[in-house]
Amino acid sequence: MAGEEVTRGVLPDRGDRGWWAGGLRVPVLAVAGGTASGKSTLAEALALHHPDTVGLIHLDDFYVPAHDPLRGVRTLSATGAETLDWNHPGSIDETAVTAAIDAAAGSGRHRLVVVEGLFALTLPAVAARAAWRVYVDTPDDIRLARKILRKIEVQRQDPALSLRNYLAHGRESHAEYVAPSRSRADLVLDGTAPESDLLAAVRRLIGPVLGEPARSEPPRVRTAGGMALSPGHHAGISPACAGSDAVPV
Repeated sequence: MAGEEVTRGVLPDRGDRGWWAGGLRVPVLAVAGGTASGKSTLAEALALHHPDTVGLIHLDDFYVPAHDPLRGVRTLSATGAETLDWNHPGSIDETAVTAAIDAAAGSGRHRLVVVEGLFALTLPAVAARAAWRVYVDTPDDIRLARKILRKIEVQRQDPALSLRNYLAHGRESHAEYVAPSRSRADLVLDGTAPESDLLAAVRRLIGPVLGEPARSEPPRVRTAGGMALSPGHHAGISPACAGSDAVPV
């Protein structure tokens, strides 16, 4: 039904879904979706609205070193050069991610730990720790348009290489590794909906866990990449410490 979130396959016993980490009862919310779907924006907005209670972990911070040929998955760029495959879950250091999640959940500083990234519902260790799983579903053409605009307007880069890589293997990688994780979500959101509506849907999903009202107009701090800076980074959460039925809510 339009106007409300879609919940599916929610396990009745959330004790099996990551309520406990680091010995403390701190739940984990996993947010996945394709490139430029809006998952990072949603997760960062949640952290900005609840800076004292939400810890934020970005999976993008946990790729193995791109220059290490012995780690991760390698592929050929559109230029013909061998490079780390940023679109493959095998290029994420899952051990480091696990340590970061457990450290954040056991720190005593948060009531909720949010983990966001392409593979938040794909990596077994992340999905197993998630009390709630959210997938931000945005049409491929809109995601591609957003990515190209970001390349041009924010990063001041020629988008040609990104387009070639997308045609060469990016599109297939999304279909193989990211899109299937949609079926694991408790909540599927329309990535074209207003941010305020998406936040409201997530709050309905997680209930009173945050324990405080949301701020109506939180400050929006922008990074060089044009994204909102998450309080989670200031809290020390980093590698070092560690479908058409989506509803327009």
